[in-house]
Amino acid sequence: MVIAVAGLVALAIAMGIGRFAFTPILPMMQEDAGLSVTAGGWLASANYFGYLVGALSAIALEVRATTVIRGALLSIAVVTAAMGLTSDFIAWLILRALAGVASAWVLVFVSAWSLERLAAARRAALNGVVFAGVGAGIALAGLGCLILMHLRATSGTAWIIFGVLSLLLSFAVWPVYASGSRPISPRSATNPIDAVRHDNRGSIVLIFCYGVFGFGYIIPATFLPAMAKQIIPDPAVFGWSWPVFGAAAMLSALAVPGLRRLGANRRLWIAGHTLMAIGVVLPVFWTGIVAIILAALLVGGTLMLVTMAAIQEARDVTGARARGLIAAMTAGFAIGQIVGPIAASYTVASSGSFSTALLTAAALLAAGAWALSRAKYAA
Repeated sequence: MVIAVAGLVALAIAMGIGRFAFTPILPMMQEDAGLSVTAGGWLASANYFGYLVGALSAIALEVRATTVIRGALLSIAVVTAAMGLTSDFIAWLILRALAGVASAWVLVFVSAWSLERLAAARRAALNGVVFAGVGAGIALAGLGCLILMHLRATSGTAWIIFGVLSLLLSFAVWPVYASGSRPISPRSATNPIDAVRHDNRGSIVLIFCYGVFGFGYIIPATFLPAMAKQIIPDPAVFGWSWPVFGAAAMLSALAVPGLRRLGANRRLWIAGHTLMAIGVVLPVFWTGIVAIILAALLVGGTLMLVTMAAIQEARDVTGARARGLIAAMTAGFAIGQIVGPIAASYTVASSGSFSTALLTAAALLAAGAWALSRAKYAA
């Protein structure tokens, strides 16, 4: 259980703070730093670009997993706090990119390290606890910003507090990630191109669907509180959208092992895309804070469902070549979430509304569900 909880905490730091603390802080930065939606889109995409670099470089790192985990956790704490110590936009871009790299390293190495040890201890049922850290971190960041907005704290103060919190949580799990794990060698990894070539049709379907998943979820995952603020300026109301998103993600991660016993991974993936598409498009046709909260529940609640079902589907399709295909899928996912915020920010700048971006995201998610339902590959 200690390993599972340490994994939960590490992923909460990496994803809840390193990647997604920006989402609930964005309305604060709009308020006190005059940040535009376009500038916010570029900062979000800088972080997601860093995540892409981190995910791909993790394949080539030949170093002990625990060394990477400790170093990346400390890096997240430092660059997060540094966001509150400067107002230079270029510096912000660099810091968000570095946070993305470190977050990807934590996700890759903590997942591999934790799941290997849980499997060896015959406690694989606790895998969901590890991945619940993503939602737990998002909920923690959202609740933290809700309190800080109530106290009328600045966005700079929020960044510093989250940096210090990251440091304290890192030290709490520090002893668990003691040295002694063997280095992860890139030579053992399957080349992503080779994996795609082996089963071109099936691999391309999975890469496409996971890529549009990245585009589809990232728009609400970046702008949901900002969208809520447009409807109700009171932070005591719009601020709840992000904690709800995180709580839904956390509970769905815990539920996935049970759901997988009820249906095949591909069916779960299709269901996840469908429900997420409904959540993404809901605020277009229903204006109000209730629609935002329902969108948070549907998108947050399917985030880890799709992630875990897609990874297992890749394993079912390619077997021993799964790591290469998962790397290629991750690259497609990262590209989707880099393009998403930039595209959304420019449509908002031209129209003043998120509707076009949300409709596009929902259409792509629906296309992904259709492609999965029609795919003929064996799994």
